[in-house]
Amino acid sequence: MYRRGFVLSLVLFQLLFAASAVRADERYIVVASTTSTENSGLFGHLLPQFTAASGIQVRIVAVGTGQAIRLARGGDADVLLVHHEPSEEAVVADGFGLRRHDLMYNDFVIVGPKADPAGIRGLASAPDALRRVAEARAPFVSRGDDSGTHKAEDRLWGLSGIDQKAASGTWYRELGSGMGATLNTAAGLAAYTLADRGTWIAFRNRQDLDLLVEGDARLFNQYGVILVDPAKHPHTRAVEGQSFVDWLIGPAGQKAIADYKLHGQQLFFPNAARAGGS
Repeated sequence: MYRRGFVLSLVLFQLLFAASAVRADERYIVVASTTSTENSGLFGHLLPQFTAASGIQVRIVAVGTGQAIRLARGGDADVLLVHHEPSEEAVVADGFGLRRHDLMYNDFVIVGPKADPAGIRGLASAPDALRRVAEARAPFVSRGDDSGTHKAEDRLWGLSGIDQKAASGTWYRELGSGMGATLNTAAGLAAYTLADRGTWIAFRNRQDLDLLVEGDARLFNQYGVILVDPAKHPHTRAVEGQSFVDWLIGPAGQKAIADYKLHGQQLFFPNAARAGGS
């Protein structure tokens, strides 16, 4: 209950800050998005380019995917940019968002201490890696925040055959934190965790952490973008929000996403034109 109240207070603070930071004559939108897009530095790269092209300011509320979706459903954002496709499709199906667009992808990785007490380094199967972590009772920290990463982690635990929730508070610890904070905790505890590659590349406080498992097709991480439906929430800034969506999925935005690199590595891969995409 305390953790939920803290998260809600943090979201309220971000919304109030976004509103207070805008002059009366500014055109702006509020985007509910994930901590991974913020922690990776992607928005710091994209938003100045969009604002220069459109004159529209963008205020980001960076929370877990689940909370971002609740904000969009409540009309507290103009655009939703998250990474859990089934939940995104439900937003559209329930009438809270217009068409969902594929935007970009990267992948998840499993990181952990270099000593690797669970012996998972180089495994081809992410569920097998998680099973070994559980069998070794090695520390594992989870975002535990209903984010897209948390949902992906739960899916992988299910495939492993392990009920990790039964171990909550022992070797398995749920934090209710964003991706950057979770990686900081993993570094401090020499624990394993699941991270999106973009935040991992941008993360500096690695201490003894190393990337141990990657490449499993089940680690694919798709992002989507949705305009909140003005028919459901007439107060939203639909014209400005649509401009942002169109820019992101158009040539300029897709190029800007592809151009974002850190340490010589590309963090996200644009795929708005994915064949068969939404």
